[in-house]
Amino acid sequence: MNNRWKRQSACILSALIVGTPALASEHSLHDAVSKGEVSGNVRLRYESVDQDNALKDADALTIWTRLGYSTASYHGVSGVLEFEDSRNVLGLDDYNNALGKNTNYSVIPDPETTEVDQAYLQYSVDKLMARLGRQVITYDNQRYVGPVGWRQDRQTFDALRLSYSPSDSLSLGYAFLNQRNRIFAEARDVAAKDHLLNLGYDTGFGKLSAYAYLLEEDDGPDNALDTFGLRYAGNQELESIDLMYTAEYATQKAEAGASDFDADYFSMTAGVGIKGITIALGYEVLGSDAGNYGFSTPLATLHLFNGWSDQFLSTPVNGLEDMSVTVKGGLAGGKWAVVYHDYSADEPGPGVDDLGDEWGVAYNRSFAGNYSAGVKYAMYSAGDTAAGKVDTNKLWLTLGASF
Repeated sequence: MNNRWKRQSACILSALIVGTPALASEHSLHDAVSKGEVSGNVRLRYESVDQDNALKDADALTIWTRLGYSTASYHGVSGVLEFEDSRNVLGLDDYNNALGKNTNYSVIPDPETTEVDQAYLQYSVDKLMARLGRQVITYDNQRYVGPVGWRQDRQTFDALRLSYSPSDSLSLGYAFLNQRNRIFAEARDVAAKDHLLNLGYDTGFGKLSAYAYLLEEDDGPDNALDTFGLRYAGNQELESIDLMYTAEYATQKAEAGASDFDADYFSMTAGVGIKGITIALGYEVLGSDAGNYGFSTPLATLHLFNGWSDQFLSTPVNGLEDMSVTVKGGLAGGKWAVVYHDYSADEPGPGVDDLGDEWGVAYNRSFAGNYSAGVKYAMYSAGDTAAGKVDTNKLWLTLGASF
């Protein structure tokens, strides 16, 4: 944990202990603390990775634990403090944790760690919310900003966040990030100077979002990544069917030292739900700049997009076109899904055109109130060998509890 965050944590914790002098008295502090809530989560997961290359097959059994406390609000002031821990279980740790351990195995990016997950003060009054400290930040569908909750060390940000809703249909959001706490434990957190702006308007038929995400790693060289875009997403319930639709466009400018790149993003989804079964068709393009750069979303919950096998966490320099079909529904009190992806290059190059395809199946079920279990499997078949991909199979078995 760096010195800057230690100082911020100390300030936040001090505020939680002594209260806000201008507003709180000894009695009000007691009420805020005594009426607070304790919460927690436990997730045990087995994950295996089998790749058609020289790496050994990976197996991991890990357990993630989160314990948090939220104070009650006094004059709009409240606070949250959460800790998380990720551990190997029963010595099953035959995997590359992305931090240099067991590099002869395939990667499962769940290193052992214990750290502060969230620690922030919040002030809410009328239609305004201000939050300062380490926190989860999510915008829209997490395509650009999200917590990566799938991994055992989720992503949070050291940030100042402001939200304002002048009406039920209009929302305005801004956040300044000075550190990205990524999924690889503290060893690979990134100091940043990021500005996130997101405006949302509910039209009655769907939500229109306009955004500007201006990212820069605080490491000296020019590395700005500026993205501007529009998104529209909605659904309509008719007599016997449900209709779902999204459309999104964004443009991006990236600076990398003395080089500048430009790329575009486009996404469209259309779905229909009939008698408990939903079928959705998706088309997503992460564009390329003449085969030299691929559209990038470094703060996203990437596991939600472009296939569960995580083959395209970094967009190829030739860009990516992803055509997908999703079918999902309910069974035996749980939810199932089958997903197919077909990948190709946005700007094909020599030996790089067909980027493969993937099948994914999943089933999740909650039981006994606070418990859940799930199974997920992804099978990726590589396309052009020059694209650097290999056939990959991944399996997850998960058991969770929350309180």
